[in-house]
Amino acid sequence: MPERILKDPPEARNDTLILGIGNLLLRDEGIGIHIIRKLERENFQGVDLLDGGTGGLNLLEHIQSHRKVIVVDASLDHHPAGTVRVLHPEFAKDFPRQLSAHEIGLNDLIEAAQMIGNMPELHLVAISVKNFQELGMELSPEARAAIPEAVVRIRELAEDH
Repeated sequence: MPERILKDPPEARNDTLILGIGNLLLRDEGIGIHIIRKLERENFQGVDLLDGGTGGLNLLEHIQSHRKVIVVDASLDHHPAGTVRVLHPEFAKDFPRQLSAHEIGLNDLIEAAQMIGNMPELHLVAISVKNFQELGMELSPEARAAIPEAVVRIRELAEDH
């Protein structure tokens, strides 16, 4: 079973961290967490899985303790809902607009990691969403349909050395 990092990892257990970001109470905004839970149920081996919730600077240590980080998050963009994209951001400005429910945006975490000077290889699996302010725990049909493709892309990234 994959190790789920819960609090303060002194050292990475695996080279790769898959970090799901989102708020489960805001429907599609929580898609990153839904995907982490799916990977846990599938018993994905050789990676650390982390439910990052709505973010925060406490994620910085987790990010910096891995060689490769794959972030999974919802994205507000011009693509149709359910579109899955893999981005390779080098700088905070390279991230698409994230959702406002996050306590501290991914851009802020990346800028902090860059300032400290310990930046992992970073990939973002962004799932386009449109409705992110509606309360509820169920994903829209478009978001739910995007999960299998997102999982395939995550597995490809994790297996790519």
